[in-house]
Amino acid sequence: MPSPYRAIFAAPGTKAFSFAGFIGRMPLSMMGIGIVTMISQLTGRYGLAGALTLTLALSAAVLGPQISRLVDRYGQRRVLRPATLVSVAAVSGLLLCAQQGAPDWTLFVFCAWVGCVPSVGAMTRARWAEIYRGSPRELHTAYSWESIADEVCFILGPIISIGLSTTWFPEAGPLLAAVFLVVGVFTLTAQRSTEPTPHPREEHGGGFVLRSPGLQVLTLAFVATGAIFGSVDLVTVAFAEAEGEKAAASLVLAVYALGSCLAGAVFGLLHPKGEPSRRWLVGVCAMAVSMIPLLLAGNLLLLAVALFVAGLSIAPTMVTTMALVETHVPRTKLTEGMTWTGTGLAIGVALGSGVAGWVVDAYGAAAGYAVPVVSGALAVLVGILGYRRLRRPAPTREGQREHEHEGGEQQHVA
Repeated sequence: MPSPYRAIFAAPGTKAFSFAGFIGRMPLSMMGIGIVTMISQLTGRYGLAGALTLTLALSAAVLGPQISRLVDRYGQRRVLRPATLVSVAAVSGLLLCAQQGAPDWTLFVFCAWVGCVPSVGAMTRARWAEIYRGSPRELHTAYSWESIADEVCFILGPIISIGLSTTWFPEAGPLLAAVFLVVGVFTLTAQRSTEPTPHPREEHGGGFVLRSPGLQVLTLAFVATGAIFGSVDLVTVAFAEAEGEKAAASLVLAVYALGSCLAGAVFGLLHPKGEPSRRWLVGVCAMAVSMIPLLLAGNLLLLAVALFVAGLSIAPTMVTTMALVETHVPRTKLTEGMTWTGTGLAIGVALGSGVAGWVVDAYGAAAGYAVPVVSGALAVLVGILGYRRLRRPAPTREGQREHEHEGGEQQHVA
């Protein structure tokens, strides 16, 4: 492991919570595709499968920030364990109803409560932020490591989930995702030494974190970014099916995640200078431009190459986003602030998948790649219009005051 990554794991407890966080976030890439595979295997109704995954995405978008707000106030252990048990109970009900052929409305009810799943990635990033507060280089490397973990999950998760549900039994993919969630969350919350200190209501000041202009820009841009991801996933499956190689879709999408994973690993070794807001806007523009070649891919091999190149801009942009969130929200609400960007992504994924499905049905698989192109253009537009807000974090934000104070101390020492 390169020295910058070795350095961040020198702090006690970092290896343990990082591994637990990796296990706990596997359901992020397994649950949705597992439900699609399960329902299609049991009923052959792709429309129902898509509607259920949309319900899951929207419920997670609504419930996720609320769970994270409670975590900031009461601590990870007190909130995450009950929330996880609710989510796992809902998964159990969903699998039982699907297996027994229960009415469709029961599937939607349970799917809505599955969305109570905690944002484990935000929880581990909050721990890194607590450990390396005032150490921007180490925190940059830590956030890069988290992006690598995200991408590895998106490489392995769908392959495991689809493979189990198609070769073992239909419910196997979502079932294993639930097991990963329980093991990961309970292992993570057992590690009290690295848990961020909770901040009671009176320390929060009663404000709503999404009132931050900078966080509004990041969340809205991530809605468009999520639409890129959701549409690329769906259209790639349709494109592979049109080419007569539907099974290859998971491998092509794994190459997409691999590009992001490698870029995140390299980005963590660097110490970029200059304004994070400028790097973020450049990253968003790069993601948008990288979508254009997808319209020209005539076969799966060219598509895989184009997606690999497109993936190179993802992780660095995500890492920079987390750094920007830190400067735009109070430290007492950091977990909630990080979760809102994930909420934007979840909403975008749901919207992108829905629009892309309509375009594919109406105009064919190849035309579907126009959806991520348009989504990328919208992300750039939001970034350009909101750039001034990102450059000037609100001075009333206590997290920004701490950030500036710690940055000043770093420069003084240097």
